[in-house]
Amino acid sequence: MDMFNKVTSFLQQALETREPSINLLDSFVDHWKAITNYYIETTDESRPVKQTDIPWRLRQMLDILVYEETQQGEETGPCMEYLLQHKILETLCTLGKAQYPPGMSQQVMLFFSKVLSQIQKPVLHLINVYRPVQKLIHLCGLPDSMTETEESQFLFAVCTRVKKDPYVLNYILEITKDSQKRCSSASDEAVEEGCSGASSPERAPSPPSPSSSTASSCSARSGAHPSSSPQTASGIIPVLMHLGKSQKSRVVLRSMESLLLLVSLPQEDTGHLLAEGTPLCHLLAQRLTELYCLIPSSLDPADIHSYSGAQWRDQFTQDSPEESQSFPGSENVHSFFCFLDYCSELTKEAPRVLGVKIARAIHLQWLEGVIQPHLLQMSEVGILVHTALLSCSVRHIRSPALLEELVQFLLGSDTHCEQPQDTHTHILRYRLIEHCNHISDEISITTLRLFEELLQKPSKSILTNLVLRNLEKCSYRLPGSGVTDERHGVESDVLEETEELEEDPFFTDMYEDSGLGGQEPLLTLPSVRERHNPSAHTQVADIVNRYLFCFLCLVPQEAKTSHLVQGAGYDTYVHDAHKLLKECIALSRDWNWPDSAKTTETNPATDFYEGHFLQILFDRIARILEQPYELNLQVTSVLSKLAVFPHAHLHEYLLDPYISLSPGARSLFSTLVRVIGDLMQRIQHIQNVTDKLMMIRRQLMGLEEETMVDHVTLLKGVIVLEEFCKELAAIAFVKLPIEEQ
Repeated sequence: MDMFNKVTSFLQQALETREPSINLLDSFVDHWKAITNYYIETTDESRPVKQTDIPWRLRQMLDILVYEETQQGEETGPCMEYLLQHKILETLCTLGKAQYPPGMSQQVMLFFSKVLSQIQKPVLHLINVYRPVQKLIHLCGLPDSMTETEESQFLFAVCTRVKKDPYVLNYILEITKDSQKRCSSASDEAVEEGCSGASSPERAPSPPSPSSSTASSCSARSGAHPSSSPQTASGIIPVLMHLGKSQKSRVVLRSMESLLLLVSLPQEDTGHLLAEGTPLCHLLAQRLTELYCLIPSSLDPADIHSYSGAQWRDQFTQDSPEESQSFPGSENVHSFFCFLDYCSELTKEAPRVLGVKIARAIHLQWLEGVIQPHLLQMSEVGILVHTALLSCSVRHIRSPALLEELVQFLLGSDTHCEQPQDTHTHILRYRLIEHCNHISDEISITTLRLFEELLQKPSKSILTNLVLRNLEKCSYRLPGSGVTDERHGVESDVLEETEELEEDPFFTDMYEDSGLGGQEPLLTLPSVRERHNPSAHTQVADIVNRYLFCFLCLVPQEAKTSHLVQGAGYDTYVHDAHKLLKECIALSRDWNWPDSAKTTETNPATDFYEGHFLQILFDRIARILEQPYELNLQVTSVLSKLAVFPHAHLHEYLLDPYISLSPGARSLFSTLVRVIGDLMQRIQHIQNVTDKLMMIRRQLMGLEEETMVDHVTLLKGVIVLEEFCKELAAIAFVKLPIEEQ
């Protein structure tokens, strides 16, 4: 009896399972035959597809396929089998291509999109699926297409499926040996065009006309062809890049998201496939160059500096940049930086082999092909605008691979010590540093901003190239000096040097005039340090106070005004210095910098040379009393950024007032001492100098209206000098090796 019940139950379940399947298949076949019969029976070829029952029939077929999959489980249902065996997708693709009835291609793309997105089982590896998908991709991205929305939706469905099943990427890309050769030759041509556009070290390119747009000189140099016909390219990558230029923001968003899905496939072999088998890298670099070339050369550099930037998705969440970022040409600027951010994200998310290839293509086509000729031109207007754009570009780049190419482009890869005659080793690096000392103050300020942006990027090679390679042998010190006492972390000859320094009448008078004589020390250490090592406490605390004394008392008392203004003391810089130091420590944590400075070689092979970058900065600081206020602010800002980095040699060279310099060498402190000597002579010829300085300070703070004052450049320089010394004192304080401070 039990056996009979089991057999009956089994037969009943089988019938219940089979009966709906038969009904579903009949219904599915009926809907398909109704579609095919339309083409046999109809005589009105101009009737739009939306006025027929074809869209409804296709929706019913889709619903049947989705429902069948939920009922069948792992097995392929009869309706799906029918669709595959009778090549329904192939037929639909042909009907869509014929656009008969009118509007059929939209319906076909919608059907394909929903099949790929709603059917859960892998299907793209099946020949009767991926071949019609390939054919439909070839129908996308045609000129003057009226189906961009449906195309972007279809391609997004394809890329989403590839993201889910990465092994089907080969079926979608249609890569053959011939196509790989074509992509490789296209990349080589782009490289040649980019390199031919870049100027040679011996001769800068002829400057473009200042009145011309950036595009007029870009297109010839970069090899970019904004008007190239999209039908000459085939495959999903060129189609997505073409749709990315659509006037419909949703189409652009879908195409960019689709490309990101493909690029972010984590497997290295897929990255290699996209890098070598498709024109992806070339097309991305070309598009970036096109957008850059659309930026007008008449931009105001102040507008570029005030541009806060944007992420690539921002262009789809708002119709235009914020009102505060609206200026003539702002739309072109916004479009370029959004796409630069997009390229940065692509190279960041891509497998390394692909990210490096994209970054390299951008280096060759955009940086070398377009940016370099503009930076090396003679037109001051052109240099100014393109340096400002480059500075803003540095701020936008987040990808390590793209940053590495940018640093290579700007600074090169040399790591040996510089020599004064090294003027043509890397022509662009040399010229940019020279621009920091340009006859045009605007160019100097803008280029200094560029270097300040570079110093904030997470790249060890930037600091090594600009500064550290020239300090690693410590030849700025006298041979044998600066040996560190490992027990206390202080230099054994420091106290002797400070005693000698105190005997200098210049510093003795300065100390007495400062009002600090006889007061409590500027720094008092917690007693816990003293209990563990009283001698270490005494020595380190003494050195800390002497460091602070040297910087805080450097400016003579009659030239100081900050103590006359509430909230303008030295302590206001300590908080900012702590924050900057934490950021720099986080930035350089993995750079394996030495904990302490090396001992100077007994017989250095060459005289010390601080390097081109520090030479220009020190020259600028030496002229702080003669330069415009804005320029002085930028020079001191760059030097402060350098001084805060926790590198032993950099700290010693920029912040230690007691180092014994080798003959002919100068440090930041020794340069400031010379400036103070010049200042003391100059202020003797200015009556009521303190009152005038106070008036200028209040004007700079916006507390008084600006009025005509004699020696205004000098007086503003004195105020910047005083603030800079306070800032250096704060940085020196937070960096000293006192764990309990």
